[in-house]
Amino acid sequence: MTVDRLVLGFAGAMILISLLLAQVHSGYWLWFTAFVGANLLQSAFTGFCPLAIILRKIGVKPGPAFK
Repeated sequence: MTVDRLVLGFAGAMILISLLLAQVHSGYWLWFTAFVGANLLQSAFTGFCPLAIILRKIGVKPGPAFK
């Protein structure tokens, strides 16, 4: 699995978990959903993603998006 796929999978999981927490616990979890979405949007334009940096440092094979 590449860094790209792991980043997208992690972001998707965080969005779904925060939506579930917003439904069950508190609507304030939607702020976390917005944060993840904003981070995905900025990484699409800049190529900067903190999770991608961490994954590369632990040895995960880079993909075409996050080199």
